[in-house]
Amino acid sequence: MTRTPANQHTPPTPAELREQIEHTRHELGDTVQALADKTDVKARAQQKAGQLKEQAAVKAGELETQAAKTFSQVQDKLPQPLKEKAAQAAGQARAAAAQVGRMWEEKAPRSLQDKTAQYAQQVRDHRTVLLVAAVGVTALWLAGRHRKS
Repeated sequence: MTRTPANQHTPPTPAELREQIEHTRHELGDTVQALADKTDVKARAQQKAGQLKEQAAVKAGELETQAAKTFSQVQDKLPQPLKEKAAQAAGQARAAAAQVGRMWEEKAPRSLQDKTAQYAQQVRDHRTVLLVAAVGVTALWLAGRHRKS
């Protein structure tokens, strides 16, 4: 911004006034934009949601890796007879689940079936974690039964 020295008492020229006005407009525009950005709650919420989504995806990846590692370690430590019993129990569970599924389709109301399908999709989306937990619980249960026998 161009200013005249303090010891001179000459009024500013029209060009200097235009420059001062333009500078003031520019500063005011920046201030208004900063205030608008601060008050745009929707944009700030969307930005925060995006950040949280990224953090959740990273954490989910870490948990999935850790679960796979734990699953592998548990599998390596299980004795072969225990693995066979677990496989047999899993087969029986699949057969029972298939039978229950058939009964469910015949007797359950459609709205309840739809809601259950949504939950089943969520389970499928997170199956690694659930499988690791199920194998761990099954292994502990079978190991406890094996010791009692």
